[in-house]
Amino acid sequence: MKKVLLITLAIFAMATFAVAQIQPPTSDVLGAHLNYGRGCAACHAPHSGAWGNGANKSGDTTAGDLALWGQDVGNLVGKTLNFGQGRAGSWYAETLPGLSASSPDTVITMCLSCHDGNYAQGAMMKNAIYETLPPTYGTYNTIPTLLGKDGNSAGDYLNDHPVGLNATVSCGGTYDWDCTETNGVISMNGPNSSQFVKNYGFFVSLSAWNNTAVVTCTSCHNQHLMNVVKVTNGSKSGLPTGYYATMFFVRAPYNPASGTSGSNQTAQFCRQCHGGEANESNGSYTIPTTF
Repeated sequence: MKKVLLITLAIFAMATFAVAQIQPPTSDVLGAHLNYGRGCAACHAPHSGAWGNGANKSGDTTAGDLALWGQDVGNLVGKTLNFGQGRAGSWYAETLPGLSASSPDTVITMCLSCHDGNYAQGAMMKNAIYETLPPTYGTYNTIPTLLGKDGNSAGDYLNDHPVGLNATVSCGGTYDWDCTETNGVISMNGPNSSQFVKNYGFFVSLSAWNNTAVVTCTSCHNQHLMNVVKVTNGSKSGLPTGYYATMFFVRAPYNPASGTSGSNQTAQFCRQCHGGEANESNGSYTIPTTF
């Protein structure tokens, strides 16, 4: 009888845990990218590109030719930005392409047309986070959303995560997962990495360039879903199927406002690429993702 009771309690506890992880959105999923009510047309102008949004200050004649992009990218094209420092002490340099380029870093130019604030100043942004953070997150109420004008001197990108054709992700190194890479596609098939997928998942969307996996803005962010991510239990994640809370347009369960002091979900997100710092790479296969 006691054994049956313990099993029943264990099943109930697991079911309660699964429900606690899943949180359907309570506000529009586009969130801050509703752009003060302008919605999709703020980025994807249905006619005339940046001219149609009244934002073509550079006179870019290719405005809107790709993805109906409606923000001015002219002043960004050809600029070389130095992003955050790597382990070897070097900076990650990225020369921004025009939107007609075939390389995956065109998405960086797109994102910076709104999130730069240095070379590109036409976007209608207030440069402050949209989400409500818990009081323990910090003492400042305004956290910047611009990369090139975030409180330091204008044009300082060194405190931003590396992106671009030089920001590569690899397998088998000291700080990397025991994964394999084929033509720029990462397979989490080693003992440690595959267990991590079961405990959390592999949600990042890396781009292939010259047979190497590289990081762009949309590797970590889904620009169309600010507060929710759909998880399907299977080969890409061992989490229960459902809609999970996220923040900052992050494309995986990521919720520092969860109110749970023991939550490791935000750390798990970073460990998708930084495998050397994961539980599974440090002797433990049994520590799950806690919410």
